[in-house]
Amino acid sequence: MYKVRIKVLLALTGICSVLLFILFTTVLVPSDGLPFLFNLAVAFVAFLVFQFLANYAYNTYAEKIRQNSLFTKETDLLSSFISKIRFAYSLDDLFEAIRTELEDRADCSVLYMDKKNNYVVYNSPDRIVSAQQTLQTLEMNFKKNTADGVYFFDDELGVTSAQKKSRGFFLVHENHHFYVLCRYTRLFDPVIFSQLYDEFVSFTNRSSIITDLTRISELSKEWNMVAETQRSFLPAVMPQVKHLDIAAYFRPLVNVSGDYYSVLPINEDKTLFLLGDVSGKGLAAALVMGIVINTVKNIQNKEDLPNMIKAVDAAIKGMKFDDKYTVMFLGIVDTAAMTITYVNASMSDPIIITKTPAGFNIKPLESSCSLVGIIELDDIRVETKKLFYDDMILIATDGVSEVMNDEGIELGDTELYKQTVQNSAFKSAQHFVNDISDLVLEYNGNKKLRDDVTMLAVKIER
Repeated sequence: MYKVRIKVLLALTGICSVLLFILFTTVLVPSDGLPFLFNLAVAFVAFLVFQFLANYAYNTYAEKIRQNSLFTKETDLLSSFISKIRFAYSLDDLFEAIRTELEDRADCSVLYMDKKNNYVVYNSPDRIVSAQQTLQTLEMNFKKNTADGVYFFDDELGVTSAQKKSRGFFLVHENHHFYVLCRYTRLFDPVIFSQLYDEFVSFTNRSSIITDLTRISELSKEWNMVAETQRSFLPAVMPQVKHLDIAAYFRPLVNVSGDYYSVLPINEDKTLFLLGDVSGKGLAAALVMGIVINTVKNIQNKEDLPNMIKAVDAAIKGMKFDDKYTVMFLGIVDTAAMTITYVNASMSDPIIITKTPAGFNIKPLESSCSLVGIIELDDIRVETKKLFYDDMILIATDGVSEVMNDEGIELGDTELYKQTVQNSAFKSAQHFVNDISDLVLEYNGNKKLRDDVTMLAVKIER
């Protein structure tokens, strides 16, 4: 089993690391005649080296165990279904995943019920789940108020706690009941069920939000409600990250915007920054914006930037809009390594403002990928730049650089913009963003803005 193997691996790597450390410090390193502090320093360095090797070995073999446990034999069938629904955004997407992965490949039968409205959302075209007796038995055994979670049922469609004796399983999330009849449920690795449940919950939430956006737009035309729903995709407050001062500015041209941003801490040292702009305005742009953010959030390995770009590209193309695409910036700030690793997919160049003896120097983070979601992706280049304390990173949509004055000159082409960026770089991230936004509005004059204005500022602190 996956969990057992992982625990054994953790114990083995820990034991091996300790034994190697003891062997090295007591046998291989001579201590006679050497200063105590020297021996202590050697022991400390050896400890760090062996700890690093143990972590590397653990991570390497843990991934092999995960692949062997979850992506081979019977469990691979559920893993494939999980991969499909991770990027499903509608019931049609879910139905397609059920047909290809659970029915065709896994030979399972599926019944999906909405208990709130008491109707069948989906049932496989076989006599087991289509039979009236089956529906009545499930209705009697599993009530509307069944607690959320994963359950197993036996041959009589009654709940059983023993996976090895089960005839199938079902997921409950609020009023959604998802039943899967599978004769070899006992062979699935137990850890796969929690992963499946998490993805099912994510799908129902995603689908509900997108349905609400469409329904509100089509039935009521209350764009303020659409905008409110859309804003739920964006972070209400910036996360508190050690050594980083973060601020954002978001000013949509109309209620519904195609601009988006997010800040996603990966671990104690690494934080993912996302900012982008969907082509066009209105409901379609809002839907694509929501799809992009949800796709990025749902990807488990947030350090794999090329895979993230490819997933967003596939998700947008899957919506089958003729003219929708996004430019976007994905960057990982590592405060331990003091670097930013990024992919810039055709965004107006983000910049790093670095303090030097001669003043503040501006370094662009140039494009390394084409437009996402409309054409075939070319090579996705991952770039890395060195960071220094007190650096300011500015990521902004073209609503900042392309705002025009009365003479038709874009702000990004002026010395005024450069000087404002340099003169404000010593300030906090929030004050920096305030200065840039004030400049944009002042430079635009009394005219109506032509585009959304969105910014993320990140200052590297000691």
